[in-house]
Amino acid sequence: MEVEMETKMQESNESVKKKTKTEPDEERYDNESMSDSPCESVPSTSESPNKETQLKDSCDPLSLIKNAVVVLTRLPDYKISALRPPTPQQFYSEDDSYSSSDSDMVWEQDDDSSDSDFSLSNNKRKTQKKNSSRNGNNNEQAPIIVSSAFAHCSTETTKVRPNLPEKEVAVGMMILAKRKTMKWQRGKIVDIVTKEDGRLKYKVCFEEKGRSLVSGHHIAFDTTPDREQLYVGARVVVRFPDHKFRPGVLSELPSRKNRLRFLVFIDDHTPLYLGLPSFHLVCRPLDDILEDIPDDTHKAFMARYLRDWPYPHLTQYKAGQMLNVQLNGVYQRSEVQAVDCSVMQVLFQDTQVREWIHRGSIRLQHMARFLDISTVEEQDYDSD
Repeated sequence: MEVEMETKMQESNESVKKKTKTEPDEERYDNESMSDSPCESVPSTSESPNKETQLKDSCDPLSLIKNAVVVLTRLPDYKISALRPPTPQQFYSEDDSYSSSDSDMVWEQDDDSSDSDFSLSNNKRKTQKKNSSRNGNNNEQAPIIVSSAFAHCSTETTKVRPNLPEKEVAVGMMILAKRKTMKWQRGKIVDIVTKEDGRLKYKVCFEEKGRSLVSGHHIAFDTTPDREQLYVGARVVVRFPDHKFRPGVLSELPSRKNRLRFLVFIDDHTPLYLGLPSFHLVCRPLDDILEDIPDDTHKAFMARYLRDWPYPHLTQYKAGQMLNVQLNGVYQRSEVQAVDCSVMQVLFQDTQVREWIHRGSIRLQHMARFLDISTVEEQDYDSD
């Protein structure tokens, strides 16, 4: 028994020795195999062979390559418009345009300037400064004058007469015809007369008695025009709420900037926002529609307005501000009551009369001075 036990103990000792000899070799083999792998890792005796295999597999360079996928998404129209190149300032109303800084031209009066000293700057708006007032009124501020873009769409800014066939004018038609300078009335064409020089004249019998022989640019269709027929600079006749008809020039087409309305300048310089049913197209307008405007001052204003379109110059006022507005040839103290897109309502202090005026009107003292300076600068530039 003792011999058998000694024999077993010797065998067990020999097996232990063999293990101790083989373990370093296995460990060295593992270290060498790990060092050859592309990823360095620390061997751990606690990891199972499966986990070690997964680690080696994950270190394969091919498994680390990701496939790029391009996804195209169509942007909404408003985002596309926002990504277009910068243009002069757009505005919706006085409130949001007042704080915008991307206008094309900015003008304001300095605090230390005299009545004839003003400053012009491009591509940068100065911070609005309070204008020193001799009468101590703190509400008076030098306005900012900007050149504003109305829209990017050509259908909202076009000032070219569309190439459409002319509507026929025939005897027996009901039309609107010029009775006086600022007075048009409804009547019927009773005869068409051809002059020696080839011009056509239309004999009109008015509903309110009387007859007149007028030219084609002094009669207008009695029907509502199609939207496609209208453009900035079109010669039109508009119906007032009192059912009177007055001539004017179309100055804005419907867009988001003016809440989808038409702006028209009446020949007496009055601005109005109206809907399509109030308009009547002149049948045979002159090539230069400004020749039909009787007032020279308003004619000069409209010439500049149409030249600058779609970037008309506008003053920026807020309700409560004081300013000087011309009334009957004299500047009078006024207060801004409300602002509606391109027009504002002012209250004359002396008479307490309210009136809507265009924000670029030459009746505004600051705008008149600005236009005078701009004209002088343009003349100097042309002379150079």
